[in-house]
Amino acid sequence: MDAAASKIAALARARALNPRPEMVHDPAFSSGNPFFDRRDLVQVKYEMVRRVRSDGQGVSQSATAFGFSRPSYYAIQARFDEGGLPGLVGQRPGPKRAHKLSEEVVDFLERSRAEQKAANAPALAALVRERFDLSVHPRSVERALERRRKKQSQGSTPS
Repeated sequence: MDAAASKIAALARARALNPRPEMVHDPAFSSGNPFFDRRDLVQVKYEMVRRVRSDGQGVSQSATAFGFSRPSYYAIQARFDEGGLPGLVGQRPGPKRAHKLSEEVVDFLERSRAEQKAANAPALAALVRERFDLSVHPRSVERALERRRKKQSQGSTPS
């Protein structure tokens, strides 16, 4: 793999690959200087915010030159203010934590398993569907029970 392809792969893995590099029209990125890479979304976002703050460029002009809308600029600026450069890295999509399997549901899963109402994850998922009218994947049931076991084992370490 050549250096360019390697960099693209690394940017993609880090969720920092710009999906629309052709929209970046800022002079620094079109100057041919290899330091400025319009495929690097973190660099593009940082330079857009820097142009406004350090160079005094207008928000609309900067957003347009970097391929963003004004509302996107303000959201990016807020993430930068809150988290610095790491705040500009794309976040993992989807839920950030288990949201269907509440403590009540996991308690029910543990009781059901202990009372031998169901021994495996698919059967436990079926019980959750019956009792709570929740459709959960068997793997989600396994993960919830594993998290509970880890949490309990960490809390009950011998002194």
